[in-house]
Amino acid sequence: QVQLVESGGGLVQAGDSLRLSCTASGGTFSSYAMGWFRQAPGKEREFIAACSWSGGSTSYADSVKGRFTISRDNAKNTVYLQMNSLKPEDTAVYYCTAGSLVRRLRNSEYDYWGQGTQVTVSS
Repeated sequence: QVQLVESGGGLVQAGDSLRLSCTASGGTFSSYAMGWFRQAPGKEREFIAACSWSGGSTSYADSVKGRFTISRDNAKNTVYLQMNSLKPEDTAVYYCTAGSLVRRLRNSEYDYWGQGTQVTVSS
């Protein structure tokens, strides 16, 4: 069983940057593709970004492409989401997920997920 704990959320202004972290325990971190999803109030959870076990392959939602970057440090069992040029519409709870493949994560087919961290972007 893999446990995922997100951190780094907060309240920022439009145009600011924020880096989220997700630390895993209880499994072999380097064997999982990792991803980030978000859910805004009244909306469905949506895919944001994912990376392969090595970090060499990444995938992004069109809404964040060019602004967000996913990366991982397998030595620290941690995946990151660097968020730049934040917009009010990025306001949501951000969830870290783990799964077998990047393409499965894009299809919301993940095996584990964390409790989420709130990101609020003011205009």
